Amino acid sequence: MHSLLPPAARTRVVARAGRLDSKALASVDQLILLLPERIGEKTWKQIPGGPKLKKLMAKRPAGSVPALLARLDNSRQTRVVAGKLKTADSTFDRLSLAAKLVSAVTDESPGTVGIAAIGFDSKTYGELFEPFITAALAAALPMPSWREKPKKPPIRSIRLLGLGEHWSPRAEPLRRIVAEAHGNHLARWLTAMPPNRLDAKHYTDLVRSLAKDHGWEFKRYSIDELERLDAGAFLAVAQGNADKTAGIIRLRFRPDKSVSNARVSLVGKGIIFDTGGTNLKPFQSMLGMHGDMQGSAVALGTLLALTEVETRFAVDCWLAITENRTGPTAYKSQDLIRALNGKTIQTIHTDAEGRMALADTLTLASREQPQLIVDYATLTGSCVDAITTRYSGIFSNRPEWHPALKRTGAACGERVWPFPMGQEFLAELESEVADLMQCSVKGTGDHILAASFLNEFVENDTPWVHIDLSSGEHEGGLGAIPGKVTGFGVRYTLSLLLDTQLGDNTAAGAAS
Repeated sequence: MHSLLPPAARTRVVARAGRLDSKALASVDQLILLLPERIGEKTWKQIPGGPKLKKLMAKRPAGSVPALLARLDNSRQTRVVAGKLKTADSTFDRLSLAAKLVSAVTDESPGTVGIAAIGFDSKTYGELFEPFITAALAAALPMPSWREKPKKPPIRSIRLLGLGEHWSPRAEPLRRIVAEAHGNHLARWLTAMPPNRLDAKHYTDLVRSLAKDHGWEFKRYSIDELERLDAGAFLAVAQGNADKTAGIIRLRFRPDKSVSNARVSLVGKGIIFDTGGTNLKPFQSMLGMHGDMQGSAVALGTLLALTEVETRFAVDCWLAITENRTGPTAYKSQDLIRALNGKTIQTIHTDAEGRMALADTLTLASREQPQLIVDYATLTGSCVDAITTRYSGIFSNRPEWHPALKRTGAACGERVWPFPMGQEFLAELESEVADLMQCSVKGTGDHILAASFLNEFVENDTPWVHIDLSSGEHEGGLGAIPGKVTGFGVRYTLSLLLDTQLGDNTAAGAAS
């Protein structure tokens, strides 16, 4: 394992069939107890110490989260942290509740956390447990730290208690929950890495190590090879770097070796540090730019999750890895660039580098004729201005997919908002000297113009979805994720590919 990769996940998820009784709680430090909005006497009788807990809950202010904080009279003094689930709660609401209850649990470094649901139909256990396992794993998996005394993981094991016969620990849902958590954790871990640790060379070595561990085919398009291909858009950004360690990486996952073309290609913007280039960013805008490679981290985390869930379809992953530096060799406003597909670009602002690096990468991906391309990028500030950091913007060259793309976000809790794009908006990018301008001088609606620009580099009319990761970072966490870096996109993509008609069949109109 590469030294910069996160440590192997050690948090165990185990299950105990049968009733929630004193024996089940004997090995649990803290219990997350899920209760219906209205709790009858029958429900309280199913809980050890139920009468006492009922009285304590009655003393809590209405609407409190947690709805109950108490300790049981057992040898372990198990702490109970209860929350009420409303039938009308959205997936995002349940993920957010799960994060709050897990936060209440982890303030005491519990070690072993139990999760139990009482008062619900046992057939719904998978649906009930999933947000809370997700939140517990997100809290348990560590983030990068170089403190002299690193913190110990707050949760060592997660025990699912009182499970009914309809949901077992070996069922497919649990495998997917854990795979998604590992993919999301990898995305967050890499995004949080300092730029002097995760430079282009070390990032490439790390990806090569992952490929070896998981049986992915690895290929790196070096600067010299990209020069022979005339990939001028990517090279314009990379030419300001101090060396030739930048490049485009292609990974291939093939569960069936006889399959050549990918069903889906994942494409990620990997700007490992963004100074803004010649149009230099101010201090506060540059401070978090080690995270401008988050799109590539999400693509890589999604590939990891799809591999761990043992998906049976072929996947490609493309990572556009470079810095955007300033200096005597950096590209400039008004440079004339020829992209890999032959289109010429008049550069306007060197801080619009993400669309340049992605342009040639999308061309390479689409030339291999996948059934679908999904790309991820922390691309524009205007998308944050439009929808804040609670949602991510989504675009597609199949506008009829917009309702299904939005529904997917609502269903999985990683919410997206569709925007228009295409020929109508290219009028804003008309150039007198080139096929198109890199961006508009005005800057209005830049997230729409950026997507419209990128669409010009997707060949063969390949179905394409672009996610502008405006919710890639959210102060205080988002949904089940406890920290600022959210890893948004891994969960969404698995839901898109595994739960929707779009994932089953990417022909035009499949998501209607």
